[in-house]
Amino acid sequence: MTTPPGADTQVCVRHPDRPTGLRCTRCDRPSCPQCLREASVGLQCVDCVAAGARTVVRGRDLRRPTAVVVPTLIALNVAVFAWTVADTGSVQDNTAGAVFGGGALVPLQVAAGDWWRLLTWGFLHIGPIHLLFNMVALWFIGRDVELALGRLRFSVLYGASLLGGSAAVMVFGSPLTATAGASGAIFGLMGALVVLLRRMRLPATSAMVIIGLNVVFSLTFPGISLLGHLGGLVVGTAVAAGMSYGPARSRPVVGLWIAAGIVVALVLAVVLRDLSFGSVVCTATACHVGG
Repeated sequence: MTTPPGADTQVCVRHPDRPTGLRCTRCDRPSCPQCLREASVGLQCVDCVAAGARTVVRGRDLRRPTAVVVPTLIALNVAVFAWTVADTGSVQDNTAGAVFGGGALVPLQVAAGDWWRLLTWGFLHIGPIHLLFNMVALWFIGRDVELALGRLRFSVLYGASLLGGSAAVMVFGSPLTATAGASGAIFGLMGALVVLLRRMRLPATSAMVIIGLNVVFSLTFPGISLLGHLGGLVVGTAVAAGMSYGPARSRPVVGLWIAAGIVVALVLAVVLRDLSFGSVVCTATACHVGG
């Protein structure tokens, strides 16, 4: 490297007592050999090397977003489970208290005015094993779906799937059977994952096998709401299809409108089922249907 004119009066920016004929190829400031590092093109000063490293780290962070809604949902489910345990004083028998009884999905109690049950049932779990299986499924399936759709559309998908399970239980289930668990919404995420994989032309066989095994599991073991699972699966698949297909420019807005239309249809189905029960009065021990 040749020494530029005026090198005898040029000093290092970090060491003013050191004359130098070298400059940083990035910022063009004079630097002594101790302050220069080899780069892909020429020599760069230590300040430019450090700035470049920070830029690379920020770029990687932007290219690798993290899920936020899924961990929040898991935290809510765990917190509600802890609440039911504190209410009953038992980890295994956490369904006997007022918290669980006041939030589980019972169609006749919804018809009596407990509309919050259409959502709260999705955050209640029957024992720690039920909670563990659902939260593991939510973590591994939900993260991919959230990163693919974004936080807003994922939240809408999850809520619609949960309501889809509620509507299926309300319309087709036993009026007095209590249902609880996040499985309905998680089945909606399973259906959404299949849609997204098909949309991206990726193999969806593994996801479909997981759905099939869970349906068989729902049919085989007692106490599991097949209706809640299937309702969430159908609605989640439909909502994800609306969000994934269509004109690219208007797809996000159209997908949200389709989801809104599906939610309105579900609410209408629940209202009609409510009206079919007639006048319902629930006490602490039983529900009574009037004329």
